[in-house]
Amino acid sequence: MPLPLLPIAKSVKSQRATGRVTLSDVAQAAGVSPSTVSRALRGERAVDPALIERVQVVSAKLGYVPDPAARALASQRSNHVAILIPLLSNALFVDLLDAAQKTLRAAGYQTLMGVTHYDASEEEQLLREQLLHRPAGLLVTGLDHNGVTKKLMQGSQVPCVHLMDLPATERDDAPHCVGFRQTDAGAAMTRHLLQTGRKRIAFAAAQLDPRVMQRLYGWRTALQEVGLYEPTLEYLNPAPSSLALGGILFEQIMRQRPAVDAIFFCNDDLAQGALMAALRLGLAVPSQVAIAGFNDLTGSDQMLPPLTTVRTPRAQIGQAAAEMLLTLMRGETPPSAQVDLGFEILQRQST
Repeated sequence: MPLPLLPIAKSVKSQRATGRVTLSDVAQAAGVSPSTVSRALRGERAVDPALIERVQVVSAKLGYVPDPAARALASQRSNHVAILIPLLSNALFVDLLDAAQKTLRAAGYQTLMGVTHYDASEEEQLLREQLLHRPAGLLVTGLDHNGVTKKLMQGSQVPCVHLMDLPATERDDAPHCVGFRQTDAGAAMTRHLLQTGRKRIAFAAAQLDPRVMQRLYGWRTALQEVGLYEPTLEYLNPAPSSLALGGILFEQIMRQRPAVDAIFFCNDDLAQGALMAALRLGLAVPSQVAIAGFNDLTGSDQMLPPLTTVRTPRAQIGQAAAEMLLTLMRGETPPSAQVDLGFEILQRQST
């Protein structure tokens, strides 16, 4: 049977000059202790569900808003996790963020997000700002950070898990991380193109962030192994990745002589733009040139022809990284400091 709601006394109001409703006000109105209110609002399993409902109703009627700064000051920790990602315009990071947030929220944690725009100094400043809020944990994209950022992470002693990247080789001193080896994925797609009989395989890239450069290294290594690498097959543009840039790169590459017979794009949006350019120019894919992408973004399977790509498990990475962080925040040791979720070559009609 639900616990009866106590009448809210007219005298219940904040005693502070600001008029802000406090945790004590809610506790008085609900007829429980402030600590019980705090636990109930966090949704702790040990609290009676009926009591949680009662506290929530009282909180809503009073207009109570928890003060995360006060909570962090009192407990030396907060109930939020800071997440740093490079971009929100890329579905790759949206999928990752969504999965991480769902996992953390189910455990009672909120998230504070920062967007670094692939800028090391911006990442450093965002991390400084996030640490002022005493986060319970950190989720940070990649392993490539400047020296100051690394020192801030280490000095804060806040549990931290890195997303998307893994060290080139397994080692005991590696940080906690969840992802896959970008170099291996780049090499695997290149070998797939070689197995289809292609010999002049160009690599086209934009943004040129550390993960893209690792894919470049994998492509280069795979071609060097069979004696087919040529520096002129690299097309690197630091501009943001986009459909439009993919079309521009495609036209540039197709002017090369001798002609290339395959192009490996570092991201699907570039490859999608290339497929559109091929249709516009009347070039047959894959008979005249094969096209491959990376990340299996939305729409790649609907292109004409459907795009061959590397499927990356970004949602699973977000969830697994959040679960690892929850383990660390409980003061426990994860089964493994490095979780490799792998990748998959999706062969479609563009190769």
